[in-house]
Amino acid sequence: MSDEPVGAIRADGPEDVAAAQRLTKERRETVDKNRAAAHEQGAGEALLRADNLIAGYVPEVNILNGCNLYLSDGELIGIIGPNGAGKSTLLKALFGLIPVRSGSVHLRGDVITSMAAHALVSRGVGYVPQNGNVFPSLTVGENLEMGVFLKPKTFAARFGFVSELFPLLGSRRKQRAGSLSGGERQMVAMGRALMMDPSVLLLDEPSAGLSPAYQDEVFARCRQINATGVSIVMVEQNARRCLQICDRGYVLDQGRNAYTAPGPELLEDPKVIELYLGTLARA
Repeated sequence: MSDEPVGAIRADGPEDVAAAQRLTKERRETVDKNRAAAHEQGAGEALLRADNLIAGYVPEVNILNGCNLYLSDGELIGIIGPNGAGKSTLLKALFGLIPVRSGSVHLRGDVITSMAAHALVSRGVGYVPQNGNVFPSLTVGENLEMGVFLKPKTFAARFGFVSELFPLLGSRRKQRAGSLSGGERQMVAMGRALMMDPSVLLLDEPSAGLSPAYQDEVFARCRQINATGVSIVMVEQNARRCLQICDRGYVLDQGRNAYTAPGPELLEDPKVIELYLGTLARA
């Protein structure tokens, strides 16, 4: 008996290869249509939503190939996937840092596609990049002051809120940020993004390069921030920890949505484990 799967198309000649390619294309179109329908049904009155984003850094080279995403009020969503999948690119597209060639981004129903970063901050969107996220020559307090450059009169009130979330920032207010550890600098970066009282916080690899203890601290702080009412979109390489704390997860692959489901479901999905999480999820 042949071991060939039922319904498989043999590619013995040019016509067979063409037939296989057509079938693959049809299946891809069907999958994309089903995902688009599920996205549209779930997005509803989303706080933040992205539809069919196509974007990249250089002309004619796309990193995102039709990404969809929605974030509801009070949610923490995680974005995982292999290196080069477009995770950080998606965050940058949401925050107007790279050209969006087609598709749209909405915040509370308003179009914000490719809007300037300072305008997004004034509308309540905060962003913490993975690298270069503090001013090392400035003190902790001065870094936080930079977070409210659009509303300097709110500094005292917001500093009180942020230092309550991150007591370390209050005790190290006069210390230069460049002298802090990697985990402490991450706290400064997150605190600065919170100074403008955002409703949406975009976090790019917040645990990258940190010790396991500081990684746990960062994830705990993310849940704490989320509990104050800030909705969070988090890109993470530590897929297992990300899915443990997020309400919903997105798995990206080659700039497309591969899987979307509640975090615990993705952790238990055999296909997600095999294709994207591997031994990390089994540990």
